[in-house]
Amino acid sequence: MKIAILSRNENLYSTKRLKEACLLRGHEVDIIDTLHCYMDITSARPAVRYHGKELPKYDAIIPRIGASVTFYGTAVARQFEMMGTFNVNESVAISRSRDKLRSLQLLSRKGIGLPRTGFASKPDNIKDLIKNVGGAPVVIKLLEGTQGIGVVLADTAKAAESIIEAFMGLKANILVQEFIKEAGGADIRCLVIGGRVVAAMKRQGAEGEFRSNLHRGGSAEVVRLSKEERATAIAAAKAMGLNCCGVDLLRSHNGPMVMEVNSSPGLEGIEKATGLDVAGKLIEFIEKNAKENANKTRGKG
Repeated sequence: MKIAILSRNENLYSTKRLKEACLLRGHEVDIIDTLHCYMDITSARPAVRYHGKELPKYDAIIPRIGASVTFYGTAVARQFEMMGTFNVNESVAISRSRDKLRSLQLLSRKGIGLPRTGFASKPDNIKDLIKNVGGAPVVIKLLEGTQGIGVVLADTAKAAESIIEAFMGLKANILVQEFIKEAGGADIRCLVIGGRVVAAMKRQGAEGEFRSNLHRGGSAEVVRLSKEERATAIAAAKAMGLNCCGVDLLRSHNGPMVMEVNSSPGLEGIEKATGLDVAGKLIEFIEKNAKENANKTRGKG
């Protein structure tokens, strides 16, 4: 097979591992910088051009699109879909998962466990907003934040009001969420591929840190999932329409709660924590599912 990895940096661990997995299984692989692609949009023969040349026909693409280039990256992925190329994570699903508010609404509609969440645009709603998610402490999140950036824990109602007012004064869109104290600064990252949890790790925040992101000094270890946790992760991936994703869960008194569904999960932390060949499992999925015009949306929507 001929596979393209859409990645802006060929030296990233995840990109290198995916390339290695492709080559080990006898596939041709190209790493393509998404921002250097440009599109020939015609009704007869849509194409993607790169460094002055039309790209060849690929059997599949693996989109590794960073949050900061979501708009352009999904446009490029959509162009490949219109050409009939199999896309591991379709452009519509990536866009859906990158919109934190929309993704929570979709998960809620499917009855998937979530921390109680509020969203508002006017300062006069703040007191009721905090009260409605269970009162302080609360977690305040920027909709555009990634890797734990733009996430604040407010211990008191007064502190929460001040932080929310400050964000609103900057015209920032924020979510206010119930704080799950019993999680103890830990979450579980489930790696879902093709409707199966293929790996899972527990991430523990550094001392005094409620965020468990490995980028913020957290640690990771292999974890055994309950049936409910496994089912929740699979349901969340399905609700987003993602074939490959990282589903972040919190263990609460009310069962597993989904914090986020990541359409471009890093492989380094979970491969090192579990010792599993996650990149290889993704290539296996492509081998079984990559057919021309097999995308559900085919570039629509």
